Amino acid sequence: MQHVRLPHRRGGALLALLLALLSVTSVTSVAAAAPPGQRTRTQDEPVVSTDHGPVRGRSHGTYATYEGIPYAAPPTGPLRWRAPQPARRWEGVRDAGAPGPKCLQLPVFGPGSLTGSEDCLYLNVTAPAGRAPERGRPVMVWVHGGGFTGGSGSEYDAGRLAARGGTVVVTLNYRLGALGFFGHPELGDAPSFGLADQQAALRWVRANAARFGGDPHNVTLFGESAGAISTCAQLTSPTAAGLFHKAVLQSGSCTTTFPRGAVVPGTPAFSFSAPQKAVQDAGAAAAARLGCRGPGALDCLRGMSAEKLVTPELSQLFSTPAYGNALLPEAPDRALAAGRFHRVPVVQGSTSDEMRLFVGINLDTYPLRNEHDYRARLTDSFGASADAVAAEYPLSAYPTPALAWSALLTDATFACGSYRANKALAGRVPTYAYEFADRDAPLVEGIPVRPGFPYGASHAFELAYLFTAFPLQKPLTEAQVALSDRMTGYWTRFARTGDPNAPGAPRWPLFRDRDPLTLSLAPGAGGIRPADFGAAHHCAFWERQR
Repeated sequence: MQHVRLPHRRGGALLALLLALLSVTSVTSVAAAAPPGQRTRTQDEPVVSTDHGPVRGRSHGTYATYEGIPYAAPPTGPLRWRAPQPARRWEGVRDAGAPGPKCLQLPVFGPGSLTGSEDCLYLNVTAPAGRAPERGRPVMVWVHGGGFTGGSGSEYDAGRLAARGGTVVVTLNYRLGALGFFGHPELGDAPSFGLADQQAALRWVRANAARFGGDPHNVTLFGESAGAISTCAQLTSPTAAGLFHKAVLQSGSCTTTFPRGAVVPGTPAFSFSAPQKAVQDAGAAAAARLGCRGPGALDCLRGMSAEKLVTPELSQLFSTPAYGNALLPEAPDRALAAGRFHRVPVVQGSTSDEMRLFVGINLDTYPLRNEHDYRARLTDSFGASADAVAAEYPLSAYPTPALAWSALLTDATFACGSYRANKALAGRVPTYAYEFADRDAPLVEGIPVRPGFPYGASHAFELAYLFTAFPLQKPLTEAQVALSDRMTGYWTRFARTGDPNAPGAPRWPLFRDRDPLTLSLAPGAGGIRPADFGAAHHCAFWERQR
C-alpha cells in the first residue's frame, strides 16, 4: 500500500479520528467518574523535589500520584509551532493533586466546543508506596492514543501497574492536530511538534525519574493506537537515542495502513506518516484559506486564536507525523524494514478483532446487509484484487457480511501490519508478540450494543486490563481479573528485565522469523498459549497483495 499525499487525506483523516473513539469516549467518562479531588486517600501528601521545584502529590495507600507537572513551557504565542522549550522553575511547593489541562481538541463525533488548552504540556507520575530499591524501579512512559487529534495522559489511571508491578508510570500530554502536526514552508524542516513533545517528556523523565524512585536507565516507552504508532516512530528517530530502553506497541506499528474505503466507502488508502513537503504544502494552502499569504504568513497564523486553528477540517488534515526531518529522516516503515531503529527489546501486538469496533459503530450509516453490499465494499477497496480477497474470505465462513468485512480489515490493517513489523524487529532485537484474544471483553460505556454483531476482542479493549477505573458496561469476571493480573505481570516484568517471562506464568516465547509464535491472551484454563498468528490472520495472503 502506498503512502497517501497529505492534501488528499480527508478520508484517511476520518480513519484517524475513528481510532480516537474508544480512548476519547472511555477516558472522558473515567475523568467524570473519578475526578482527582474526590479520590479516596490518606492525609499524607508526599512531596518530591523535581529539577524545577518541589511538587506535592497524593497518597492512595499502595501508591502515590503527582499530576499536572509541567515538562515544557506553554507552547503559546511566539512558542506556537516551535520545539518544546524548558519549563520555568517555580517557587514554593507546587500542588500536584490534579492533572493539567489536556491539549486542545474537538469532540470526535457530533457537535461540540473545544476542550483543553494550548497550555497543555504536562505529565503525571504514579509511583509505588514505600522505599524504592537502591537501583530504582523500572519506569514506564505511556503515550496515549486518539488518532493524533484527541486524548490525554491523565485519562489513564496507572495505579495497578504501579502497585502490582512495582513500576513508576509516567503519562503525558502532547500537542495534537493542527497545533501538533502542522507544517509550513516558513517552518522549514521542523519535525512534528507532537513527537518532539514526547521526546521532551522523555528527557524530563531522564532528569527526574530517580527523584520518584525510578531508574532513569531503565525506561520503557509504551502506547496504544496513535500512542503505539508514536512509539514506533520514536524507535526509528535518531533524536530519541538513549531516551528509552524498551518499547511496547499495542495496536499500532510503523506498518499500520488502511486500504481504500476501509470504514467509509470511497475514502483513499491511508498510512500514518507523510512526507515533509506534503505537510508544508498543506500548511501553506490552509494558511492561504485563513487569509495568511506570502512572507510573514506564519506570524499571521501565530496571531490567530486557537479556535480558528483547531477546527474539524484542520484537525483531520494535520493528524499524521511528518518524515524528512531531523526527528524522522525517513518514513518509519522504511526505516524499520531497513533495520534503522534503536536496538531495544520490543513487545508488540494487537487484538483479535481490531476493526469490529469501527465497522460496528458505522453500521447504521454504512450497512453490510448481504452479499451485494459485501462485494461492493470489496470492489471499492481492492479493485482488481476483489475476487482474490473474496475467495480468501468467503461469506460462507462467517455469520454475517459485517463480520466477514471486519475480519479481513483486521487482518489487512493491524494484524498483518504488526506481524510484518515483528519480522523486521525479530532479526535484530528480542521481540515478543501478543494477541489480546478475550472475545467476551466487556464494552466500555457509550459503545452501542448491536444484536448479531459481537465486538469481540476489538480495538483498545485490552486497556481496561492494564489501567484501572474504565467505566465498563459489565464488570470483569473472575477469570478476566486473573487475565488482567497476568497481563500486568507480563508488561511490568518486561519493563524490569526486557523479558516478560516470570516463574509460574505461562511461557511467552520469543518471536523468531523461523518460528513466529505469538502469545494469545485470553481468560480461563489454556487461554494463554502460543499461537500461529500469521496463519490465523492470513498474513501470507496479505503479503502477496502488497
